[in-house]
Amino acid sequence: MFGLLEKIRIEVFWPVIWFSLGLGLDMGLLTALLPKVLGNIHEVFDKMPLVKPLIAALLGVDPGNQISSQLSQAFLWVHPTVLTLIWAHEVMYCSRVPAGEIDRGTADFFLCLPVTRQAIFLSETIGWLISGGVMLTAGLLGHLIASAIVHAEMRLSLISAILVISNLAAVYLAIGSFVFLVSALSDRRGRAIGIVFSVLLLSFLLNFLAQFQDWAKAISWLSVMEYYRPAIVIQEGQFPVRDVVTLLVLSACFWTSALVVFQRRSICTV
Repeated sequence: MFGLLEKIRIEVFWPVIWFSLGLGLDMGLLTALLPKVLGNIHEVFDKMPLVKPLIAALLGVDPGNQISSQLSQAFLWVHPTVLTLIWAHEVMYCSRVPAGEIDRGTADFFLCLPVTRQAIFLSETIGWLISGGVMLTAGLLGHLIASAIVHAEMRLSLISAILVISNLAAVYLAIGSFVFLVSALSDRRGRAIGIVFSVLLLSFLLNFLAQFQDWAKAISWLSVMEYYRPAIVIQEGQFPVRDVVTLLVLSACFWTSALVVFQRRSICTV
């Protein structure tokens, strides 16, 4: 298994480093700039009414006509650039095996190595968890460093930041496990990536439509964003137990299904 982990390190080391640096820089800039930018958000609401329900969909609460300092700090945790960086890393990493190996025509050689498929999948999982931990830690550090230069009333407490990033980590597990499952079922990496991004876009769309349509609100539980509400977590100061448990259960189901499919399916590039 150590040989497999070394192979993973060689293949994903620099992409993970660049993703982590990008997330840390992005979180730092958003922490410093968003309170100033969102201070005049009422003018944007007046000119572009569609922006308000979009922000409400991301935050999970109605921001009203003025976004408070707490909500401005909550918004950075659901900012599209933050989620895009995290999910792009997951799609890049979790679609490598087996879809990526089949797509490159190297699956026959790779699966002929003297290791079990279970060992391969467990090694990929370990690498995914470590790389995710590195990315989320970089994002948190970027936020904390930038927090030192903002006004005290704009600062998010360390406890609130840890609660939010714990919720985000659960989202990371759920999305990555789903990518593993789609990859295990696919013969083409591009197709697997397309399916995952389509599901994520539909999840965002459903969350947005739930602000206007009753039918969308009734099925909003299908959206992953329904279980990630940093604004509510920050306002209440409590760990989102139900949301995190739901995401962990989904992660376990997706991951176990991916392992079973990967172990049992016939894989051949010829």
